[in-house]
Amino acid sequence: MPRADYDLSPFGQEHFGNADLGHCWRTASLVDQANRLVRHPRGALPEKVHDPNALRRLYDLMNTKAVTHAAVLKPSVQRTAALVLQQRGVVLELHDATELDFSGHTSIHDQVGQIGNGHGRGYLCHNSLAVLPSRQVLGLLGQYLHVRADVPKDETAAQRREREDRESRLWLHGAEAAQQAVQEACGRQGPSELPEGLLRVDVCDRGGDPFEFLDYEDRLGRHYVVRSNHNRSIYIGHDGKEAEKILLHDYLRTLPGQQRRTITVHGRNGQPDRQATVVIAWAAVRLPPPQPPRGHFRKQILQVWALRVWEEHPPAGVEAVDWYLLSNVAVATVAEAWERVDWYTCRWIIEEYHKAQKTGCDIEGPQFETVAALQPMIALLSVVAVSLLDLRDRSRDPARQDEPATTVVPPEEVEVLSGWRYGQRRLLSVREFFMALARLGGHQNRRCDHPPGWLVLWRGWQALQLMVAGARAVARPRSTEPPGP
Repeated sequence: MPRADYDLSPFGQEHFGNADLGHCWRTASLVDQANRLVRHPRGALPEKVHDPNALRRLYDLMNTKAVTHAAVLKPSVQRTAALVLQQRGVVLELHDATELDFSGHTSIHDQVGQIGNGHGRGYLCHNSLAVLPSRQVLGLLGQYLHVRADVPKDETAAQRREREDRESRLWLHGAEAAQQAVQEACGRQGPSELPEGLLRVDVCDRGGDPFEFLDYEDRLGRHYVVRSNHNRSIYIGHDGKEAEKILLHDYLRTLPGQQRRTITVHGRNGQPDRQATVVIAWAAVRLPPPQPPRGHFRKQILQVWALRVWEEHPPAGVEAVDWYLLSNVAVATVAEAWERVDWYTCRWIIEEYHKAQKTGCDIEGPQFETVAALQPMIALLSVVAVSLLDLRDRSRDPARQDEPATTVVPPEEVEVLSGWRYGQRRLLSVREFFMALARLGGHQNRRCDHPPGWLVLWRGWQALQLMVAGARAVARPRSTEPPGP
């Protein structure tokens, strides 16, 4: 049986209760650590795990040979894959990478790769996140820790093409991992085919534009929406006629706009989000394999739909929206074209996830001296980072706004937060709880304010956990022991 001081509450059990670490005590310890970290995700490990005995157990667990990155991540990925199979409709699988900087960890410099301008050391962490078009996050479907190779300056194009660790293959690794996870979940549930009505769509930024990735998707019958990076040569139409080639972006710029609509453009480098009025156009095109070859692919022309989304009159001082998208999901109507755009705009969620990893969970902070201990810690904190996005999703679920808050959070947290917000213990609805939590995190709760995002909710969550810990300490029985000397 697990120790009495282990925390085996729902979050850890749900994501890690099925972990195969070679011994049930290790699995129980992993569940315990996950529950501690989800309450205090920010800061160095001693700040996250306040109990010295629990902190020592965390160090011991991460330094256990059977506790690997794959073993820690797998049960949470299995949970996500099972949720994907429960859907009837579109599930978006977002793929993107972020740099994890471990330059200060001199003991592992020879085991990690170049990042940034080449002087830093760390991982390129490629994540695959399952999300619904409603923007609800289901969870991680895969994570790949890539070590950039030290490539010789005189490497030829042919040598680069044969090198399996080139970064252009990361999107294939991500799609393959997601595919394997869902297939394994299908096998556990019975038939190996996907449920009827489920459409899985890979969504990538410009890094997913190499022809090698598009050919991989087409060959396996997968679906995608990818932002085009290359003004590549194309043939117009799907009729198979070998007409004169034309450049993709140049051709899309000649098409008249079909309809206007307002979309949210997410700010970069500290800029706020803004609303942009954009116009859309699309066409059926064929993509011939590039010459000379870059990567491994079939010598086969791909039939796709190309879309352009652009801002005709952008405000002064901002970068205008001008997106070129490729999809192998048919586009026959304006509504279908906008749907592909909506799928692509969900890609920003993975950027928020990267921020949750770094800002919310300080994933670059752990000071382990070996990658064998560091990698499973990255996996554990990456799953905790999903819970930060889940805070936002729970706060915005329209079907649960009027339910008692105790259906989504423990009663103790409702009591403490209601006492802080209203000066008395009282029942709160889900909406009231999360608005109070946002207020604790700095949100003003004004009608004109946008709904609270994960960052402000996370700040309130951090503060609430400290308040709950204080309430528990005050509620403990008084000691009858005389004070020490």
